[in-house]
Amino acid sequence: MVGDGHKREEENTYDLDTHKRTHQNNDTRKIVLMSYFITPLLLLIALVGTVSRTQAQTAEPTTIAFGACAHQDRAQPIWDAIVAKHPDLFIFTGDNIYGDTTNMSVMQTKYNKLAAKPGYQKLIQSTPILAVYDDHDYGQNDGGKDYPKREASAKMCLDFFNVPQDDPRRTHPGIYGSSILGEADQRIQIILLDTRYFRDNLDRNTLTDQEKKDDGKVGWYQPTTDTSRTLLGEPQWAWLKTQLQKPAEVRIIVSSIQTISWEKGMECWGNMPHQRTRLFELIADTKAQGVVLISGDVHFAEISKTDEGPYPLYDITSSGLAQKPHPSWPKAINQYRIPGCLYVGENFGLITIDWATKTLCLQACDVQGQPQFTQNVAISALQVK
Repeated sequence: MVGDGHKREEENTYDLDTHKRTHQNNDTRKIVLMSYFITPLLLLIALVGTVSRTQAQTAEPTTIAFGACAHQDRAQPIWDAIVAKHPDLFIFTGDNIYGDTTNMSVMQTKYNKLAAKPGYQKLIQSTPILAVYDDHDYGQNDGGKDYPKREASAKMCLDFFNVPQDDPRRTHPGIYGSSILGEADQRIQIILLDTRYFRDNLDRNTLTDQEKKDDGKVGWYQPTTDTSRTLLGEPQWAWLKTQLQKPAEVRIIVSSIQTISWEKGMECWGNMPHQRTRLFELIADTKAQGVVLISGDVHFAEISKTDEGPYPLYDITSSGLAQKPHPSWPKAINQYRIPGCLYVGENFGLITIDWATKTLCLQACDVQGQPQFTQNVAISALQVK
């Protein structure tokens, strides 16, 4: 990329036919990538392009898979099911390895273990990838801005996922970035948030085990009343406002931690209620249509929904690719969970955008690729009125 990534946008082309099932039609299918950063090398090669079709009504669906919590020391059979879905993109939402160290040689060794997984090799050979870290691959359980190796960790994450050296993601602290895929009327914006690098400390709760059980909580944190604390940091907030003002029909905001659900006592946006509210208000103020949130972290899958935004907001959580939860975690309170949208077991998320019907299909799939819950959302319902 040439020039300042904060002032220019790039366009490139790539034919996606090789990423589609052989029984699909022979229409030439390409995607436009207009971004504030050039995505990891595979995405640069595989997603950058233009979509050309004879009729919008016959447009093929776009499929985006995602997942979190892929412990490098565990078997990862789930990649075969993901690759079999032929997604147009795979998004890592964090805990892509379990680093938990300030020793960057140890961290690199753990990344190398993920790279050596046969299923992961199949993925990178067939599917473009975007990624953010969460706490364990950042380097510290529940870590924030005080993690002493945050600069080295950010660089290692970008290096592992082949983000080019001249990519704007490397020109600012943290790893946040955004891309727009597709042409007019079928644009998908992918917004990658960094919920670690700038995050202030959290308030720990003082509940006893019995009190937690009585309240339906399983975690260690409680909402703060200190509105000076930040989750994203002011530069990232300013950048996010600019991104949400860009035209797009669908926007996928990637947060490593849950955005809507907050009662569990685990890490989430609700530990800083003013930041959670700020996000919802920013979506409204920028009139950003088509927002869907995705997250990981909790080692099970669910969909949360709230009416606190300018239209119904959905957070589809998928976790883990190779992790299982403590038995109590999926039982924790979540008043926002859509009935029936809970799955406990290794899983990945799937978002299918049907351009013909203007519908989003949100799913969590098991290790065999079978959907364990499905929620359909009309794109027209995600509009600021």
